[in-house]
Amino acid sequence: MVVEPEQDIALAIPPPEPRRSGRARRSAINTDDYVIYLQKSELDLGEDDDPVTFKQAVQSKNAEKWGEAMEAELKSMSDNAVWDLVEPTGRHKSIGCKWVFKTKRCADGTIERYKARLVAKGFTQKEGIDFNETFSPVSTKDAFRIIMALVAYFNMELHQMDVKTAFLNGDLEEENIHEAARRIH
Repeated sequence: MVVEPEQDIALAIPPPEPRRSGRARRSAINTDDYVIYLQKSELDLGEDDDPVTFKQAVQSKNAEKWGEAMEAELKSMSDNAVWDLVEPTGRHKSIGCKWVFKTKRCADGTIERYKARLVAKGFTQKEGIDFNETFSPVSTKDAFRIIMALVAYFNMELHQMDVKTAFLNGDLEEENIHEAARRIH
């Protein structure tokens, strides 16, 4: 390949260095003004060996604590009239349930409480047979930003709360088990 002299000269001259400001650079965010919170996964250091099954819970060294947590969950369900014990009708299949255990810790890592939840195995249901639709209202990032802006603008205080039994307040349109049992008998 033959290189013409004009091209050879252009390749030999390096491009000029870009101009740089002599001003001292500083971060746009002063890190002393903010507290960095760890994500749940970062905080979980593998210290907890939570049971996965009921059998593991009752055979663990914290069996008494897990038993108290399970009793508290059953009492909460009873107080809120979550379920009624009925005879199976044969027309509907029963949905199983499972215990889920989690050790809750304070910010300093000390154990706050033992939490047990009795959850339905909803994955065994079939759409159109056992249920028609599912809906879970959750807040969006935009809604959260609007709330935060209003709190800041009106100089208000914001408090977070957790409602343990919020899911129990939904209105279901599926067939009531009591009505089905009455029709069969």
